Amino acid sequence: MDLRLDADDLNTCVQCGLCLPHCPTYRVTGDETMSPRGRIKLMREVQDNDAPVTDEVLDAFATCVQCRGCEPACPSGVPYGHLMEQTRETLTEAGRMTPRWQRLAMKPLAHPTLLGLGTSALGVAQRLRLVPARLGLSASIPVRREPLEATGTDVYLFTGCVMDTMQRDVHRAGLEVLTAAGFGVTPTGELAPCCGALHTHAGLVGDARRLASAMIDALDPDMPVIVDSAGCGAAMKDYGHLLGTESAERFSQRVLDIHEFLADHLAQLPRVEPLPLRVAVQDPCHLRHVQRVHLATRTVLAPFVSELLELDDDGLCCGAGGAYSILEPELAGSIRDRKLAAIDRAAPDVVASANPGCSMHLGSAGVPTTHPMELIHRALSR
Repeated sequence: MDLRLDADDLNTCVQCGLCLPHCPTYRVTGDETMSPRGRIKLMREVQDNDAPVTDEVLDAFATCVQCRGCEPACPSGVPYGHLMEQTRETLTEAGRMTPRWQRLAMKPLAHPTLLGLGTSALGVAQRLRLVPARLGLSASIPVRREPLEATGTDVYLFTGCVMDTMQRDVHRAGLEVLTAAGFGVTPTGELAPCCGALHTHAGLVGDARRLASAMIDALDPDMPVIVDSAGCGAAMKDYGHLLGTESAERFSQRVLDIHEFLADHLAQLPRVEPLPLRVAVQDPCHLRHVQRVHLATRTVLAPFVSELLELDDDGLCCGAGGAYSILEPELAGSIRDRKLAAIDRAAPDVVASANPGCSMHLGSAGVPTTHPMELIHRALSR
């Protein structure tokens, strides 16, 4: 079967194994087929040697968290994330991955009104104790959401889909922190309802391309696009690769993580008394391994809390992985256990995480988790 993988990208992997300690699924299983080099070997066998795509092969690809922790560790620069995305796209188009129910479940992501109604209904069901805890959803799904008001037109704040319905308070905090730094902020709202990150992860790359193209067309080309969700930011910074056009590449260049942006304007924020909190920073994989701007979180957060703590697991994935914690709950739970142990060793008052999936996944295990912008906003509000 032709997986449509670039031969040069595929052959970049020399099977050295330096990726193994950084792969969460290999760490919890010890199974080579659940490691980056093992999955690449399977890709080669399928594409070059016409090996059958068995259930075991599909399982190896489906169980990848797509954290991309292997990429910074790879001395050969293997573009593992793009290889996995292309593999899933081909297998999904062939009807071998991403079942119909999953495709239907993702349809509302591009329709804010429908998604909002669905989330509110889920919030009501949660209060009636009808939502299984194994889904790893937020401890308190909002039933109502107050609208976000624009404060100017210096920058966009990307609000997106799931985060806007589940964690709009994070957007509100980010908007007010940016405003406190002197920037007029326009929430993207229905101009850009979804970035397509979850679609790309699921192999629905055609849908992701349509969402990306619509966003590029809808947003003012002269305004920076600030993102407070690590997964969304990573996807939007990759639009140049996703679409392969100059306009997409230009768009990606003006996408900035909110911490990355504020780190360059930190002096514009008011100096206030720090919150009396010991805060552990949990780096979302797509901020640390893909965008590689995770240090900015520490730069921005440090003046506003009494102490920042580092986890000793070298940025290992928490197991959230977009929808991974729902689709692969057993593996996601085993991966999370390692993160929980690192958090226990640090013994923080609260964990700061800049990605909605991570915060919900950790929160469902009882970890007090918040977004860095919420802490900064709380400090400024005092």
